[in-house]
Amino acid sequence: MSDTDSRTPSWARPAAAAADGSAGRIPLAAFAVATAVDLGSLLAGWHLGHLLAKPLLMPLLVAYVITRKAPRPLIAALLFGWGGDLALLFDADPAFLIGMGSFAAGHVCYLVLFGRGRTHPALGGAYALALIGTVALLWPDLPADLRVPVAGYSLLLTAMAYRSSALGLRAGLGGALFLLSDTLIATGVADWPQAPRPDFWIMATYVAAQYLLATGALAPRQAYGREVLQD
Repeated sequence: MSDTDSRTPSWARPAAAAADGSAGRIPLAAFAVATAVDLGSLLAGWHLGHLLAKPLLMPLLVAYVITRKAPRPLIAALLFGWGGDLALLFDADPAFLIGMGSFAAGHVCYLVLFGRGRTHPALGGAYALALIGTVALLWPDLPADLRVPVAGYSLLLTAMAYRSSALGLRAGLGGALFLLSDTLIATGVADWPQAPRPDFWIMATYVAAQYLLATGALAPRQAYGREVLQD
């Protein structure tokens, strides 16, 4: 075992040579189709289409990243996202809290995945200001029993969004879009005025966020895999 191997967590080591990409084309294409059906259903107001397509999104993305030898924290983060997706299909406060808890667990997995990579302090300051400002503005309009859970979740979400930049621009953009998507949800809970078809914008930014986070996390891993194969 090389020195690089000994310093790398077991879940981050390539289990085999990087795939040539052919195995991942089918789940990735299916993910794209499910995304188009889901977003199209939201635009058309076809609720059944959304109910059928949304539960397929994260499992298909998981199937794709598995073909790319994804690390376990990434798979876990996407599966917790799937749990949150399913919970939010039900319009009830308990389901909202369950969904928020599932997404929170996913953010913890993402933070584990990001490790201790460098991030820019100025970006951290910008995210901190965004967190304080958003929570302060939303607080009076949130239901009293959701204020503390939403504030706690927002802190974890913002930390994930900030730390995502440790994996590069693609993952960093994914973290920012995840923050935007969940902020749009929070403004709906606070009963703020919404743009037309708010569910479309929430899902569009969310699906893009998960895809960018997943593929952004895979990119440095694939580079590492090629380095090992060349040794």
